[in-house]
Amino acid sequence: MGGSAIQQERQVGAIAVHEPVMAAEVVSLLSACRPLRIVDATVGTGGHAAALLKAAPAAACLLGIDRDESALEVAARTLARFEGRVSFYHGDFADLDEALEVCGFSEIDALIVDLGMSSFALDDPSRGFSFRHDGPLDMRMDRRSSTTAAHLVNRLSEAELARIIWAYGQEPAARKIARAIVNARRHGEITTTRRLREVVEAAVGRHPHARIHPVTRTFQALRIAVNSELESLTWLLDKAPQRLSVGGRMVVLAYHSLEDRPVKTTFAQLVASKRFGFPAGRLLRPSAAEIAHNPRARSARLRCLERVAP
Repeated sequence: MGGSAIQQERQVGAIAVHEPVMAAEVVSLLSACRPLRIVDATVGTGGHAAALLKAAPAAACLLGIDRDESALEVAARTLARFEGRVSFYHGDFADLDEALEVCGFSEIDALIVDLGMSSFALDDPSRGFSFRHDGPLDMRMDRRSSTTAAHLVNRLSEAELARIIWAYGQEPAARKIARAIVNARRHGEITTTRRLREVVEAAVGRHPHARIHPVTRTFQALRIAVNSELESLTWLLDKAPQRLSVGGRMVVLAYHSLEDRPVKTTFAQLVASKRFGFPAGRLLRPSAAEIAHNPRARSARLRCLERVAP
């Protein structure tokens, strides 16, 4: 959350350009209302934003929000050809009202939220998001934050670590992993992704036929906790639908059930109020062709909400 799509990367000149997940579906759904005020609440490096602006009326303007200042710098270059039509807000999408006030939007005609981790940050060892690269145990989407994954790993109690790993990672061995972390840090602080990976692997072992790496859920849990991702999503789901214009649409891309469940529940409640509707059914998934081209898209779940009455 608070990042751009789980994306496949290609290089154009010196700028990393990302292929946003389900871009065709996003553009089709959001351009149908011919939006003039567009918000990309997780603009990342600008993939979805560029596609939306290309399809939108020439008078359309876009606000790009992201917690990652480095991603915003790339997005500014990606969207430079839309000069005068794009503004940026460095912050959490939970602060949507403030961001809209800064850019001068009273209502939103189209909004995209992509809750996946960007390969732009994931593949940077200095950010500490991935166990596949050795780097500092950081995981902050916004580097202005004072809380890192290392802070949590080295300061929380065994019970609190177990709670986070279970609640945000849905890890069955959460208690065993938390106990191993507490035992390991008695011999020195855990400050790198490699060291945390070693501790978790030693606690749960490696299974050759496992679907995912044994440390995946622990890293996911810590990242969600460091960035308060689910709390931010709750705030966004409370605010964003109310800022849609009549006929305006909101698209959310989620990649696991912890993200998708509150989106599904909130959208269903709003539709029951008769002021909102589902313009494309309750759920869309990526095509087989897209998954073959970009395997990281395989877990994507797209939901779209339309405001149909004041």
